[in-house]
Amino acid sequence: MTARRFHALTATVAIVAVVLQLVLVIRGGQVLDEVEPPALGLRLARFVAYFTVQSNVLVAIASLTLALDPARDTRTWRVLRLAGVVGITVTGLVHYLLLRPLLDLDGADWAADKLLHMVVPIMALVGWVVFGPRPRITLGAVGWALAWPVAWLGVTLSVGALSGWYPYPFLDHREDGAAAVVVASLGVTLLFVALFAVAAWLDRRLAPTPGPG
Repeated sequence: MTARRFHALTATVAIVAVVLQLVLVIRGGQVLDEVEPPALGLRLARFVAYFTVQSNVLVAIASLTLALDPARDTRTWRVLRLAGVVGITVTGLVHYLLLRPLLDLDGADWAADKLLHMVVPIMALVGWVVFGPRPRITLGAVGWALAWPVAWLGVTLSVGALSGWYPYPFLDHREDGAAAVVVASLGVTLLFVALFAVAAWLDRRLAPTPGPG
């Protein structure tokens, strides 16, 4: 029951964070800059394009299923759970190291930012370490989970090259040049690989969960 409650709380916080950010986007709230917001349809498309939003959605889905069944286990679910946990961890780290100094938010924008980039990542990571379930990580799950951020990066850079819009400044070659984008992309990719490796190692070393009884 403790695991169910924690997973349910994590799912609730993630859903509230995503919905709050969506409402702010619809109302024309600020995200990373203070330019005049584009038309609503374009704002919604860009909202979905943020890796932050996608990783929070994955956490919400996985946590909601775990609230219903803490021992959940299918091949597809393993990929979703692993991608969500590692993805939201990267979201928190990249935000803290690269994006946080660029933001000057207040009110509801500040609250949404903290929920998406700090509260949900911490809750998701704690929930995975404490409640699992594990063992669940296989080489195949790692491969499919890694395909998501790699595909996201490829699509994001392609769309940015065509439209001139990038969800994060460190992916915009007009900021510090193409070389800086290559370095940032390789760095984040290596971070993903390292975190997947650490997650797989911990999945084998930590006690199996849920435990007996």
